[in-house]
Amino acid sequence: MAAPVERLQPVRLPPGPAPLTADQRYWRSFRSQQLVPTPHSSPIRHISFPSAAPNPLAPSATSIDTFAVTSGARVQIFSSRTRRLLRAITRFGPDDNAHCGSIRRDGRVLIAGSDSGTIQAFDINSRAILKTWTEHKQPVWVTKWCPQGDLTAAMSCSDDRTVRLWDLPSEESQWTGVGHGDYVRCGDFMPSQGGGNLLVSGSYDQTVRLWDPRAGPKAAMIFQHASIVESVLPMPGGTTLLAAAGNQINVLDLVAAKPLERLQNHQKTVTSLCLASNGSRVLSGALDGHVKVFETVNWSVVAGFKYRSPVLSLCVVAAGANREDRHLTVGLESGIMSIRTRLSGQQKVQAREKEKEMKALIEGTTDQLDKKRTKRKRKQQVLLRGKDFTGEGADIIIDGNARGNIKKGSQWERALREGRYALALNLVINAHPQSKQNILTLLTALRHRSALRTALKGRDEEELEPILKWLNRIIKDPRHIKLSSDVGFLILDLYAQHLGEAPVIDKLIKGLHTAVRSSAEYSQQAHSTLGMLDLLAAGS
Repeated sequence: MAAPVERLQPVRLPPGPAPLTADQRYWRSFRSQQLVPTPHSSPIRHISFPSAAPNPLAPSATSIDTFAVTSGARVQIFSSRTRRLLRAITRFGPDDNAHCGSIRRDGRVLIAGSDSGTIQAFDINSRAILKTWTEHKQPVWVTKWCPQGDLTAAMSCSDDRTVRLWDLPSEESQWTGVGHGDYVRCGDFMPSQGGGNLLVSGSYDQTVRLWDPRAGPKAAMIFQHASIVESVLPMPGGTTLLAAAGNQINVLDLVAAKPLERLQNHQKTVTSLCLASNGSRVLSGALDGHVKVFETVNWSVVAGFKYRSPVLSLCVVAAGANREDRHLTVGLESGIMSIRTRLSGQQKVQAREKEKEMKALIEGTTDQLDKKRTKRKRKQQVLLRGKDFTGEGADIIIDGNARGNIKKGSQWERALREGRYALALNLVINAHPQSKQNILTLLTALRHRSALRTALKGRDEEELEPILKWLNRIIKDPRHIKLSSDVGFLILDLYAQHLGEAPVIDKLIKGLHTAVRSSAEYSQQAHSTLGMLDLLAAGS
């Protein structure tokens, strides 16, 4: 029994250089931008969300779907599921400003500093004040909960040049770090295996100091910078620290006690740093309105965003058990908060359907859209019909003779099977729209059958012109240089004696000569550049 004649397999085109990298595609998937204005257009100075519990099996390790936004004299709590405002905490003085509102990892308590120097802990549900500390005598810019260990431990940094460690049940601070010579505007807990024992702070005295409360009030390590330090960010490993000083970001190695890298990708002061993608990416925001994404191996920029106002704060809000990036929230000096959301799975399909509905509503083509959906639904029902039918008994299937069963194909495929090679080439070249894959598939098949010369010979001016036009376009693509050069050599061999008889063909041949020459020059320059890079690599 003869096998059925299969259709010609299309040539799989080699991949060219991607216009977008994987990181750019990932960060461009943060869409559905929502602009949220703040009351009185107060600048948004801090955005944060609760840290993940160190033990996912612990009773307090439930997923907290909220994030806090601090602006003016209030701290607003937003839902990371709906992006809506849940509640606002405004229990600050009439002329006071709140700073660095942070939610504890169990989602129950929020801590915030203020210009008056007081630190307050609030019950998020009732908004009641649970604790007030007044030891700081100047504005408190940093208040953060310990991300590991005890739920009641917190830290603060103030313009009185001190760093303090607090315990929620206590009335006084547990430890005070002294040594900064100017305002302390940033700080954080260092990640560690045994809990939050180490602290880090950055000051306007151009230093970053590492503190160990067990060793006394003095800093354990000091890094000097060339400008005031606006933000610090510990990396998850606990041995690397990022510090934003002026328009630079310094990568510091805490084990070797020296800087590793200096990132100079911003034009103005860098105001905020945050982690993303479970610590494999770092985002920075600056007064130039740019948000840049860095990978943490070579510290190169892989993506970026541009905003109309200076960026004062940013945060990538993670959600779910795997802590996947959900929202990119950016706080601007104009009092606007930008929320970009990354959709996945069924949410993408729903968003795409909503876009189609809105477009059809604007263009007045809702009836056509409904007809398409009805037709698609009927097709699905036809495809699924009889899917669960198991038969009424023992079915016997007798296969007939498959000889001569040829699957449906296009006209040029039938001409190729019948040996009419010139006709097949005419059909595929003159098709509208012209398919690059079909042309390459046919030419490859003709070359395998040693029929390229047969398909190209005996042509007049009108039949040769579209082939030369296509060859002028494809000869510049290095992915198909072998096939296109074979076709070009055959055309020159067959029609060289007729050059000068048709002005159109002469013009196309001259254009082909120019394209080949420019491609050869580009190739020579690329090889020269590769040689120089090899010398540099060998010298380093």
